[in-house]
Amino acid sequence: MSEVAGELTAGSQAAALMTVLDLEQADTGVYVGRTPRSPLQRIFGGQVAGQALMAATRTLPEDRSVHSLHSYFLRPGDPHEEIRYAVDRIRDGRSFTTRRVVAWQRRNGADVAIFSLTADASAPQPVVAEHTRPMPEVPPAETLPTLAELVAPYGEHASAALAISRSVEQRLMEDPFARAPKVPPHTKTYAWMRVAGRLPEQPAVHAAALTFVSDLTLLSAGLARLGGGWGGRYVGASLDHAVWFHQPVQADEWFLYETDSPAATGGRALCSGDIWSADGRHVATVVQQGLIRSLER
Repeated sequence: MSEVAGELTAGSQAAALMTVLDLEQADTGVYVGRTPRSPLQRIFGGQVAGQALMAATRTLPEDRSVHSLHSYFLRPGDPHEEIRYAVDRIRDGRSFTTRRVVAWQRRNGADVAIFSLTADASAPQPVVAEHTRPMPEVPPAETLPTLAELVAPYGEHASAALAISRSVEQRLMEDPFARAPKVPPHTKTYAWMRVAGRLPEQPAVHAAALTFVSDLTLLSAGLARLGGGWGGRYVGASLDHAVWFHQPVQADEWFLYETDSPAATGGRALCSGDIWSADGRHVATVVQQGLIRSLER
């Protein structure tokens, strides 16, 4: 474990997340990621995206921070195999820096790519246009039940959701397993989230942590008009994931995640998300396309 992760309280949920995000350098431009023990048969997509972003930021100049990432999930990740992240230095310009990252795992004795990410970073720029969407009015996080309290009636049925989000506090405004169908124009879903505990005060760590968290509930927006939830009649998988960082992010403080799905067709749902800090700053926008299949034949 690096000095950064070592600064955290041992056994804390933030420390557990940093164990995931704190990569080991295996060679020049090559980093190895860990996968925590999990009942899931494949690696959570947010983990791979967060680790890949951390690998990219390891190669950035000190004066540059990531403002966007675009990624594709190519194959399911095997939680029993290590992940190697190879970073390609695409561009080092006067104002912008671009990195491409490919995540590799072993399959039947061969290396296969499971994920690819392109991240762009920039030096500070002078402000010209500056505007954001206003933050929606929702109940404060402290007034809502915890995820564990909300899903307690579902027992083992909720174990996967709790395992994925064990480093993240969530305060949802609806039962994730029994949502009523949403009707336009009221199709948005809201949740408060934050990493449990305190993360190191490094912008790259908070950006990677937010990327990790942003994959937790986003694809559920594709089911909002059908009602219900995961673990019943439907299964899904993320196909791609993009994040734009508008302002500095504090992933260990409450932020509001608003999600919606503007279009779904051909077994795919396009899902979008907006993220606000508790003080009303619009800090990030997320877009993802996911596969949704019915278990009923």
